[in-house]
Amino acid sequence: MSLIELNGVDFLYANDDSDRPALQNIDLQIEAGDFAVVIGSNGSGKSTLAKLLNVLLTPSKGKIFVDGLNTLDPDNTWKIRQKVGMVFQNPDNQLVASMVEDDVAFGPENLGIPTEEIRHRVDKSLEMVGMAGFQKFAPHKLSGGQKQRVAIAGVIAMEPDCIVLDEPTAMLDPQGRKEVMETVQYLNKEKGITVVHITHFMEEAVEADKVVVMNQGEILRQGSPKSIFRLVKQLKDVNLDIPVAVEVAQLLREEGIKVPDILSIDELVEALC
Repeated sequence: MSLIELNGVDFLYANDDSDRPALQNIDLQIEAGDFAVVIGSNGSGKSTLAKLLNVLLTPSKGKIFVDGLNTLDPDNTWKIRQKVGMVFQNPDNQLVASMVEDDVAFGPENLGIPTEEIRHRVDKSLEMVGMAGFQKFAPHKLSGGQKQRVAIAGVIAMEPDCIVLDEPTAMLDPQGRKEVMETVQYLNKEKGITVVHITHFMEEAVEADKVVVMNQGEILRQGSPKSIFRLVKQLKDVNLDIPVAVEVAQLLREEGIKVPDILSIDELVEALC
């Protein structure tokens, strides 16, 4: 069984006047160790999907299993939240303490982890996100990218199998985005943590194992980055941007220049040379 499995999932907000569900007929499998990126324009259902994976919401129809645990069973809620950690768009909403180390310790303390083990987890988590040595800093004195990395460390300290990131770079400048994405890729590739990354920055989908394209509450397409970004017209039809390198390669092909499927500027330079 997949680490995360969604079967025929619908979700309708109770206070929504429209009859159309926020999510409709979602079938999705995420394997342990995957780096899955979910893309879609505003209102496509990305954030609703993220909240379902951490039992902040439960399906109106269909079922979701996390490591075999049904999210509809209230007895499973806390077990699932220990397996799936959430990182939100605004790190200020997730940082609760006046010192970085207390913030990272907050989750493990609530899990009842012994003090000595918490100390070890805090130091290890901060090291993993490139924030070792910041234990005594006040979070409000950090940059946006640093704050988001501390928020990620707080989730890692609970030792989840999977981290769901709901547009974690949306409020960051390019340097902050780069820092956070390097951290996320390191956790996935080097530490084996499964990642579900919700984003509207197409360049962040290039490194994924799987890209899921959402539109109006449904999964439009899913596949490898190369197979998805080949669909330039279909993506533009649903108001999604294309990575610049992919678009340039497409324009070159239309001019009769043979360019292979590429995803990054570096690959484009190499192909043209």
